[in-house]
Amino acid sequence: MDGFEGKTAGRAALTYPFGETTPEVGTIMEVAERVYWVRMPLPFSLQWINLWLIDDGPKGWTIVDTGMPLDETKAAWRQIFETHLGGRPVWRIIVTHMHPDHIGNAGWLSRKFPGAEFWISRLEYVSCRMLVADTGREAPKAGTDFYHRAGWTEAQIETYKSRFGGFGRGVSRLPDAYRRLEDGDEFEMAGETWRVVMGNGHSPEHACLFCPDLNVLIAGDQLLPRISSNVSVFPTEPEADPLRDWLNSCAKLKEAVPAGVLVLPAHNEPFTGAHDRLDHLIHGHEIALKRLKQRLGQAPRRVVDIFPAIFGRKIGEDLISMATGEALAHLNCLIRRGEAAVSTDEAGVAWYSAV
Repeated sequence: MDGFEGKTAGRAALTYPFGETTPEVGTIMEVAERVYWVRMPLPFSLQWINLWLIDDGPKGWTIVDTGMPLDETKAAWRQIFETHLGGRPVWRIIVTHMHPDHIGNAGWLSRKFPGAEFWISRLEYVSCRMLVADTGREAPKAGTDFYHRAGWTEAQIETYKSRFGGFGRGVSRLPDAYRRLEDGDEFEMAGETWRVVMGNGHSPEHACLFCPDLNVLIAGDQLLPRISSNVSVFPTEPEADPLRDWLNSCAKLKEAVPAGVLVLPAHNEPFTGAHDRLDHLIHGHEIALKRLKQRLGQAPRRVVDIFPAIFGRKIGEDLISMATGEALAHLNCLIRRGEAAVSTDEAGVAWYSAV
């Protein structure tokens, strides 16, 4: 789930063509021909999410990403609909990935505009439906074992159990059907051809949208200018290697878009300098892996012991879940590379060491 986007990744050589100018809540701002920036509030540390309203001519409008189902966000959407749609409907809703700040209002919007098509990748749709289905369930033993193995205290595990199933509260009831987005798909939007570039690691099958003629990339959380997207291992797949997927996706995206593309990210401001930023993200994770291996070479460590090597700062109780997921992503990556090993003590806690 969005909200904690991992460690700060430093700065690359980026340019912000709109400076500090941002659209007010309930208004829109044109950033490319027929492509408009919408900015909505979030109830956590990131504070804002960028959404995109695209003019598709007589057919109507496309919305890319939707915000969370907050009263303030819905009121802002209503204001935009009354002020800026010119009597034309929203005919298509595209969601880059299944985190609640991106998909949260998709169902509400689809019911507000009956007949609007819902476009999303298959894994994002299915994963979201799966997580929503956990609402009201007790935390599974696989989850409590996962966090016990990571070195969590009993109090921390009790907090996990009390919060389990909360994902669904951030998502309005999803549309019952969708149109699948696949890597390499091309479609028309804003009178131009756009191409889908899939990424992995932050979420299962994240769709970025690239328009060569406009030289614009709607990047979602796959490419952010000032923060590094959270890349985590979860209890449902404890031996996953999402960091490998993320690093491969960064390299893939660098090949797919030009260096001077205008990046429209989900958080922070639109920017140029995509290749520098992607190189910086890759380098940042490789440095974290190197620091982690050095720490594991000093003595075996639990997951909760290696946060300083990954984040360079103390992690509070509010972030321990996502910090654990990202720490495990780095540990599992080292294990896959043959540079670390893991053993389990009599209490069922995992200890990691360098190879």
